[in-house]
Amino acid sequence: MKNMSMKPSLLLACVAMLSLVAPGALFCAEPPPLTIAVFDFDSRDGGASDLGAKVSALLTATLSAEPNLITVEREELAKVLSEQELALSGTVSSETAAKIGQLTGAKIIVTGRVFKAEKDTFLVAKIISVETSRVYGEMVKGGGAATDFTSDLARKIAKTVSDKGETLLAKVETREHRIARLKEQLKDTKLPSVYVKIPEQHYGAPTRDPAAETELMKMLQEVGFTLAENEAKADVAISGEAFSAAAGRKGNLHICKARVEVKAIKSKTGEILAVDREVGAAVDLAEQTAGKTALQQTAETLASRLLPKLLK
Repeated sequence: MKNMSMKPSLLLACVAMLSLVAPGALFCAEPPPLTIAVFDFDSRDGGASDLGAKVSALLTATLSAEPNLITVEREELAKVLSEQELALSGTVSSETAAKIGQLTGAKIIVTGRVFKAEKDTFLVAKIISVETSRVYGEMVKGGGAATDFTSDLARKIAKTVSDKGETLLAKVETREHRIARLKEQLKDTKLPSVYVKIPEQHYGAPTRDPAAETELMKMLQEVGFTLAENEAKADVAISGEAFSAAAGRKGNLHICKARVEVKAIKSKTGEILAVDREVGAAVDLAEQTAGKTALQQTAETLASRLLPKLLK
């Protein structure tokens, strides 16, 4: 049997290299997948009236195979659109896309049109950023059935998302910058004492030590607020609920989505200071960790809007 031991010098070199890697990077070297929602294409043209839903279904199936994309399930998208009475095809604006993104967690919306001109069928797609409102277009055409070249359009869409990612996603504010901004915004102000209670649940398994509640309390403390041990001793009480759920897998990675809802009330008068909600997603090797991380990041984003409102 060969000697499998590692030379001390090589071992030290490996340890030194590993120490330079940020926590979590060993588990997920690639950037987290982007969530994309594909609408039924507008197909009111007489020769293509039945193609819109078929093209959308094929695009969703093809894009779901891309390692860096998560597609919103068509059933979930249809439910959201129905409940909110939003457009189903072809007429999605940047403003509408932002609302859909908030409801589904999608970062990118794909919509478009199918039509025939002479002997060719055209598929025209709009790629809309939920966060930046940037819009890109892609088109394919063919003389056969539209379903035969939908995969070509999917490849173009995936390439555009990959190449134009910096313009499709808003720049992420780091936690340190968020805390520093809040401190600057609230400096020279008397901050109230705050009590926080946000029960949470991860569907599929019980939850311990609520991540959203913990993150919100930690940010309050770091900014300079005093945390009260119960509601009776607090100037402001923050309550709400939070939940996370599995949203899919990419290889060994689990994707979880989270939603946090909060309400801040003045303890003595009952005056409502703020009501807010936020959705988010995270990726990890373990489903529970992905759910916790999604809740933590969602609460952090929510806190940046909520904390200044506690001074009313």
